[in-house]
Order: sequence, then structure tokens, then C-alpha cells
Amino acid sequence: MLQQTRVAAVIPYYERFLEAFPTVQDLARSTSDRVLANWAGLGYYSRARNLQKAAQEIVARHAGEFPCGYDAALALPGIGRYTAAAVLSIAYDAPYAVLDGNVARVIARIGASRGDLRAPARWRRLEQAAQQLLPRKSSGDWNQAMMELGATVCTPKSPRCGECPVEKWCRARALGLEGKLPSARLKRATVDITLAAAVLLDPRGRTLLVRHANGDGALFSRMWQFPAIEINGTESRAALAGHLRDKFGLVAEEKFSPLVAARHTVTFRKIRLESYLVRVPRLPRATGARIVSLSQIRGLAVSNATQKIADAAIGHEIE
Repeated sequence: MLQQTRVAAVIPYYERFLEAFPTVQDLARSTSDRVLANWAGLGYYSRARNLQKAAQEIVARHAGEFPCGYDAALALPGIGRYTAAAVLSIAYDAPYAVLDGNVARVIARIGASRGDLRAPARWRRLEQAAQQLLPRKSSGDWNQAMMELGATVCTPKSPRCGECPVEKWCRARALGLEGKLPSARLKRATVDITLAAAVLLDPRGRTLLVRHANGDGALFSRMWQFPAIEINGTESRAALAGHLRDKFGLVAEEKFSPLVAARHTVTFRKIRLESYLVRVPRLPRATGARIVSLSQIRGLAVSNATQKIADAAIGHEIE
């Protein structure tokens, strides 16, 4: 959960997740929809999918215990070098050094390393340096200390060098470069996207949700979503009406009520959500679609983008 997500945001999700799935067996045998519903709001949903797949592997191949071997840990879905080292060192005190952004920054400043730390060759050298620094005993404590040092003292901006226990060994500090190293990463250029979505609503207050693995489905985290289409220079109402007609045989453009537009960000993508409430006498039938009450969407496996659209529709209904 902490991958790409702040601790303060994770804690309530973590606590609720453990209440829902107190054991690895509970997680392994749950439905994917229930897992995603308990993850909804955290984003990066591939983490939740991999977490459940890993739980299933652990139950099926490792008698319900996280494997203590490095290669076996790496073979689990969603487990990379950092996660394997973190779990094995903290759980089993195995001698594997972690390297995340915080630890890399500490080591780079100690050695006054320049350039992009994420460049493959430079990252490998940092991994080697981290492994050389690792004490053979209490490796879990050491790894946690290094991560905490980078998170709270050797911070990206305005490092608190006066409080640092390794200040006297830090070359960046000695050279007066602690504020300039490591070099800032080049960010990927932002891409602006507009999505038009239809909240179909029948007289019973029910709506239609669909699921796509490709296309706009990726922008909705491949979870349940309202019928939607990405638009490029086309008027959203007309484009969406054409999509509903082609996909569901629905002709209802004159019944479109615009909802409050919303903004959503997915990594480098900035998304404008232009949604419409479309009242229909009955909802169309479609393979793989789901009919639910509009008020029940918050408890389903939906992305933040879908929830924002649902909130706009519910707000429109209250008005």
C-alpha cells in the first residue's frame, strides 16, 4: 500500500483491509471485486490484484507462510527486489539490503553521487553500496533505520543535517551539496485527456456499470465504470451519444443532463471528466455489464474517477 502513497493516506485503508482479510487464507479465497472494493480510493489497483495473487500462491505453494528464500519471494506476483529484501530482512532477519528512494538518497549524499539515481547502472551501484553497508546481524532493524533516516531527516528538500547521525561521513554535506544532490529526476510530460461518461438512470434509481480491460478501462483502473469514451476535439455530448448508440443501441441524446465536471489525475495523465445524467425507461442489457443502485456505488470496486462521477450524479439528484 505504501508504494507511491503517503503513510497518512494508507493507515486507515491498511486497518480496514486487515479487518476484512485478517489472514492470508482470507485474502486468497476472497473475490477480486471484494478485494478491489476494500482498496478503492488508494489507486494503482494492480497492487491489490497482485497482492491477492501472491496470497493465493503463498497458500497453494508455501503452506500459507511467506517464503524465506529470496528467489521464491521474487517469484510471487507483485514482489520485486525492494519488497523481497524488505520482507525477508524484517520478517526473517535475512541479509538483504533494501533500496528505495529514501535509502538511495541517503547513500547518494554520503558518496556525493551525481546524476539520475534511477538510471539502471547507477541504481545497481547503489544496490551494491547498500549491501556492503548492511550489517550481518539485525538487517531488518538496519533497513528500517535507513528508510526512516531518508524519510524524516535526509529529506529531498531542506535535509536536517544537524540531526543526522552520519553527518560527519557525508561527502555531500562536506562539499555543501546536500541541497543539490541527488539530481532531480526528469518528469514525464503531462498529457491532458477528456473523458465523457454517461450515468444511465432508470425510474428505480438504478444505473449501468461496465468493465473494460483495454481502452478507457485503463483510465478507470479496469474496474466497474460508467459507459465512457475518450474524446479528442469532439463535442462530448455528441461523441457520447454516438458511443451509447453503437454500444447499446440507445438513442437518448435529447435526455442528456450535464453534471458538474471533475478533474482526475492518473500518474502523468490529467483527466477532465465530462459526465451526463441520462434518464431511460429501462437500462440496456449488455454482456458483462452490471445493474446497481446509484446510491450503492461507493461500496463497489470502482476507481476514484468513477466515484467522482457518481457523486456528481447523486448531487444532481439531491438538487
